[in-house]
Amino acid sequence: MIFNSFEFLIFLPLVFLIYWLIGSKKTQWQNNFIVVCSYFFYGWWDWRFVFLLLLSTLIDYYFGIIVHQTQDLKRRKTFLWLSILNNLAVLFFFKYFNFFTASFSQLFEGFGMKIHPYTLDILLPVGISFYTFHGMSYVFDVYHRRIEPTKHFGNYALFVSFFPLLVAGPIERASHLLPQITQRRIFRTHQAIEGLKLILWGFFKKVVLADTLAPIVGGVFDHYEDHSGISLLIGAIYFSFQIYGDFSGYSDIALGTAKLFGFELLSNFKFPYFSRDIAEFWRRWHISLSSWFRDYVYIPLGGSKFGKKKAVRNTIIIFLISGFWHGASWNFIIWGGIHALLFIPLLWLNRNRKNISEVVASNRWFPNFRELLSMGLTFGLVTFAWIFFRSPNLETSFGILQKILTMDGKKIDISLNEFHLIIIVILVDWAQRKDERKVLRFPKWILVPLSFSFLDQIIASMLHFSEQEFIYFQF
Repeated sequence: MIFNSFEFLIFLPLVFLIYWLIGSKKTQWQNNFIVVCSYFFYGWWDWRFVFLLLLSTLIDYYFGIIVHQTQDLKRRKTFLWLSILNNLAVLFFFKYFNFFTASFSQLFEGFGMKIHPYTLDILLPVGISFYTFHGMSYVFDVYHRRIEPTKHFGNYALFVSFFPLLVAGPIERASHLLPQITQRRIFRTHQAIEGLKLILWGFFKKVVLADTLAPIVGGVFDHYEDHSGISLLIGAIYFSFQIYGDFSGYSDIALGTAKLFGFELLSNFKFPYFSRDIAEFWRRWHISLSSWFRDYVYIPLGGSKFGKKKAVRNTIIIFLISGFWHGASWNFIIWGGIHALLFIPLLWLNRNRKNISEVVASNRWFPNFRELLSMGLTFGLVTFAWIFFRSPNLETSFGILQKILTMDGKKIDISLNEFHLIIIVILVDWAQRKDERKVLRFPKWILVPLSFSFLDQIIASMLHFSEQEFIYFQF
């Protein structure tokens, strides 16, 4: 089931009503009910993969208990690695097996040896990268004594499978979500209203902005030979806002839905296109993934404690792994490599934490010229990297870049009517840039007509367009 479907618009209010009718005094009943609903939500896509989710959850649940109970450090580390290898094996089989067999085949062909790679014709389970990362972080935290394992399997199953975050994040931490699962939750009107606002704004970004841009972007990237250089540049800009509207829209709907049930999830986006450098961009884009790699890969590798050279090495590793996490393709690895190359100069010059404290123009309505220039440059570099992310292969990526750089053809042959949607999102985001969790904080005389306008456009878009899956479902 996906958020932007009519099935979800029936599913959510029904689950909400039954959940609160159960009553806040019966927390465990509420938890068990949400687990069942989450598995139903996941199984709506393909019921067979429910068993994979359940198996992954069971294994990590028991590894958490075993790691905690084992006193011998060597044995504890062995169990930790067994847990990691189990999760990586699942990812490898479903997500990377075909990539590696095809890559080895190409490698042998380079030495003049012709082999026929064996590939598997299997579906990639939706959200597999997200719920395996949930399990790994849980066992990691148990191993490092940051948390104690939960003894109640149903509570752990809810941590892994909570339906708002199950298929595309944010990647939650057990230390943040498990205490909320075990404690009593009371319905709070202001929390529910904030949740509804987040859901409304998330739907607008996804259904109205991203889904409107999707067919235009698809036409540009799938048939780039037929378009001019300026049209390809506009198409790349469109994709920058398509993926932002798609993924941040999903995150807003997830956070808002969780609020309806009394949960507060981790923020995943903090207006990344207002960033003044690449380091700030990665503190604001897909925050839960960036912090996951920082805490569970970068820091264990030594972080920046052992000099600049080691820090640069670790940064390259992190970005390459991040690219590969997104997809089994050289395009994603190059995309990660580009961001590593953009990040390293800031790290080397100790400027990677320059813009860490305040949002841009924090005490002003408008940015100054320097801020505007730095935001424009950062957005341009991010958009350049997105070309590799969106293209189906490297040949398309380089073909698009060549036509853009040489301005091969100056005739604009794609629609420009969608720019007004981009401007709306930029203006609304700018007005609320100080707090990503409290959206649409306008006076009632603005909020009421604005909400009805957004709702009207969402309904019209859902009726006009076929259901568009969220981009990050494939990861």
